[in-house]
Amino acid sequence: MKIPFNRPYLTGNEEHYVNQAISSGKISGNGMFTQKCQNFFEKNYAFKKTLLTTSCTDALEMCAILLDIAPGDEVIMPAYTFVSTANAFVMRGAQIVFCDSMYNHPNVDAEAIEVLLTPKTKAIVVVHYAGVACDMDKIMGIAQKHGLFVVEDAAQAVNAFYKGRPLGGIGHLGTFSFHETKNISSGEGGMLVVNDERFLERAEIIWEKGTNRTAFFRGEIDKYGWIDIGSSFLPSDITAAFLFAQLECMEELQGKRRILWNTYHQEFEGKENAFKLLEIPAYADHNFHIYYVCCDSQKHRDYTLGRLRKNGTHAVFHYQGLHDSPFYKDKYRGRELVNSDFYSNTLLRLPLFYELSVPEVQNICSFVLNEG
Repeated sequence: MKIPFNRPYLTGNEEHYVNQAISSGKISGNGMFTQKCQNFFEKNYAFKKTLLTTSCTDALEMCAILLDIAPGDEVIMPAYTFVSTANAFVMRGAQIVFCDSMYNHPNVDAEAIEVLLTPKTKAIVVVHYAGVACDMDKIMGIAQKHGLFVVEDAAQAVNAFYKGRPLGGIGHLGTFSFHETKNISSGEGGMLVVNDERFLERAEIIWEKGTNRTAFFRGEIDKYGWIDIGSSFLPSDITAAFLFAQLECMEELQGKRRILWNTYHQEFEGKENAFKLLEIPAYADHNFHIYYVCCDSQKHRDYTLGRLRKNGTHAVFHYQGLHDSPFYKDKYRGRELVNSDFYSNTLLRLPLFYELSVPEVQNICSFVLNEG
């Protein structure tokens, strides 16, 4: 493809920091660069505690363990999301209760949550799609009223905000992804954010295979042992070294994405006869992670995808609603999810990465609009 959907960008220090990690003699988890990355987020976003993980999936699985999710528990989440959001809780035996998206954005419809609550509901998982905040005041209000936990799946939302508050730092727990398609990348990688003090100590134990090994290395105890369930959620310090080089350039990376995102939006504004453009709520300061349009039908989207590919541009559709997935469709007993189905059938993601140029974006738009 002449224009790929994504191309990972190197800032220049990745190799230097990886070599530095190797030279330090410690390349396993929780080394020097792991601490640097965690300190970066705790200092810049005032997160209570952060723990790097091998993926956002791992961070979500840690959330399910921390919340003691068990068979019989119900967890509410959007149907329009990646499988990891649900899988982490299904693996603990939870019954997933899918909520519809908003009419004007793929985020979960906060107004539709409360009617889904039952005595079995234990948690609400929200997904900040495209780095755009969900209505967190409404969602946290529902959780407080009914004694529920809130997990923020902020996989796409590094350096994005809700009313000035960083996403991932509002719910009881938050998770991030550093997959190569994200704004800030380590190839694969993720992070757990602990905002509720009740989970601070246990999160570290679960992170270290169910042991108090980290406390031992800090000199707080004279030996460590197996005291809880857990797994090997720590990434290598080589992965953390790569990530730290990206974090140092976060503002530059996001600034270029802002230019490209705004170019897309300027090209499409006023030409919405066959497309539905995304809406950014006033409470959300997003991070320019995704630019998408919604076509007027699945047939129109498929035609547009084919047209772009013939022109050498790799565009993609996104999630297929989990309620209609081969794994879950026979288990789903809820109501029709009209908006989720709409996004599954019509949403078209366009290339957006650091090395993409403004003229290339303009050319992509002309082909989408049948002008090229």
